[in-house]
Amino acid sequence: MSEAVDSKKRHRKHYGGQRNKRQKVSRELEVGMQGILITCNMNERKCTSEAYNLLNEYADKLYGPEKFADGQDSGSEQDANEEEDDAEAALKKEVTQMRESTAKGQRRFQAMESGANNVVFIRTQNLEPDHLVHHILQELHATKKKKSRVILRMLPVCGTCKAFPEDMEKYLSGFLEPFFKAPTQATYQIAFKARNSSHNKRDDVIKTLAALVGKLNPKNKVDLTNPELTIIVEVIKSVCCVSVVKDYILFRKFNLQEVAKNDGAPSQEPKTTPAASSDKPPQADQEQPEQPEKKIGECAEAAEPQTEASGNGNAEQSRTNATPAKGVE
Repeated sequence: MSEAVDSKKRHRKHYGGQRNKRQKVSRELEVGMQGILITCNMNERKCTSEAYNLLNEYADKLYGPEKFADGQDSGSEQDANEEEDDAEAALKKEVTQMRESTAKGQRRFQAMESGANNVVFIRTQNLEPDHLVHHILQELHATKKKKSRVILRMLPVCGTCKAFPEDMEKYLSGFLEPFFKAPTQATYQIAFKARNSSHNKRDDVIKTLAALVGKLNPKNKVDLTNPELTIIVEVIKSVCCVSVVKDYILFRKFNLQEVAKNDGAPSQEPKTTPAASSDKPPQADQEQPEQPEKKIGECAEAAEPQTEASGNGNAEQSRTNATPAKGVE
């Protein structure tokens, strides 16, 4: 009996440990995924919640409501007109569908373990992450409305590969072709960052990427002030995340907090100060024509003492010459 009980316990422990291991592997950032890297500041759980709300809000505008495996929409407008019992049944059915799709990894957005602190990876399916992130930043830049408190940067991930020099060079040579291969040409810069990885050095990666872009088209030029395209390379452990984006400088390196800041307010203050002092320049302009006259007058006055001095000297000489004449008289 004791041996049978021990075997059951061992079997349960082994089964439970295997199940937890499978769940952990399926929730990590892996090669072949697309998504969005989101950086935060010491609050990853709240960052994930804000990311879900923000991404779903704009994804519904661009792509419509999320659809599940059976083809029903998450909105389910038909259920709104049914009775309460039917609505509750429909709600339960929708919840079960969401749980099943989450368990299978079929949701439009699904949080993954990135492998680095203060970094959240949201896996995306059936959409373009670069297009979605650019649309969010474009609207925040135009409206100047803050829609997040914890999220700092949103970086799209359009491709992933192993973070080894040979694998990166092989993958990026084909990944960069649509953006830089002749006859296409553009100015570019490279934004590289490595987290929990020692496989690559920043200078080596940048030189390799620059050589690849140069081979695709020698007319591609580096521009660090206002480039047309930015190659983002984020390495986390053994996974390399890559994307090519536009307006990287305009959107403050894709920082949601910086983009939402109202740049017009501080820039208007220095403009009002010259306006207040704009009344003084006309006075200066009125006095300007008088300045050359004063300079001429000063020169004349400066010349007068010389003439007076010379005149006095002649008078003294005439007086000295005149004195002996008086003595003779």
